[in-house]
Amino acid sequence: MTGPAPRVDGNVLEGVSATTLWTLHNRASEAKRSDGVIRDPWAVVLFDAIDYDYRKFGKPNQSHALRAVAFDAAATEYLTEHRRASVVALAEGLQTSFWRLQRNGVTDELTWYSVDLPPVMALREKLLPHDDRIVPLAQSALDRSWMDRVDASDGVFITAEGLLMYLDPDDALSLIRDCAARFPGGRLMFDSAPPWFSKRTVDGKLKLSDRYVTPPMPFGMSPDEAVELAGRIPGVRAARDIATPPGRALFKVLASPVWDRIGVLRRGRPSFTLLEFG
Repeated sequence: MTGPAPRVDGNVLEGVSATTLWTLHNRASEAKRSDGVIRDPWAVVLFDAIDYDYRKFGKPNQSHALRAVAFDAAATEYLTEHRRASVVALAEGLQTSFWRLQRNGVTDELTWYSVDLPPVMALREKLLPHDDRIVPLAQSALDRSWMDRVDASDGVFITAEGLLMYLDPDDALSLIRDCAARFPGGRLMFDSAPPWFSKRTVDGKLKLSDRYVTPPMPFGMSPDEAVELAGRIPGVRAARDIATPPGRALFKVLASPVWDRIGVLRRGRPSFTLLEFG
């Protein structure tokens, strides 16, 4: 890492794009703790470099840091076996996964495609270090032209971290379907909001503070509905529910598999799903 990054105005991000500042707030706040569940120095750099009223997101918690840990573990597993694979980070936002995986020793030979809208990519370009392995693509994840850029000859791992829930359900499923058709042998990991949570956001009732209401998340799935995509979408040969890593205190308790024995609690929790393409 180099010296301090130039400070920039985070208010250039609006709507769903601004949610990347919410997740950054949670992840960087966790990374700053001596007992934090994630080591993420570049998240701290971004957080400190962006002028923004983070307090409107309320008190930070462990949720997005634990999500990042889960995605890192799945990506590391794949890249350990496919050293020259392509990683496609759809709607990457201000995620800093590449540098965390670099610390895991699995990025030496990969190609990393970073996909997001132009205002987000402009922030990344200003604040994060250049690396020849990273291919920036300033476009919507729904613009399928990114698929034409990806070298799939040595495998593909696609992340949709914090993306699909903000899409129309038909768009979300269509994106999965097209990825399965285009990248046989690859994998895609995504996270889901449960249906009750999705409904609250669509109704405008999920307030993080008196100054911030989360954008609608119209695509909601239970863990079992997500796993059933293996039988619904051609080319998806397997689907796995990925357990949330244990955090501290309440987040450690909530990560216990015992809660999944109670149907209403299993259906009502958020989930991480790993799809394998045939």
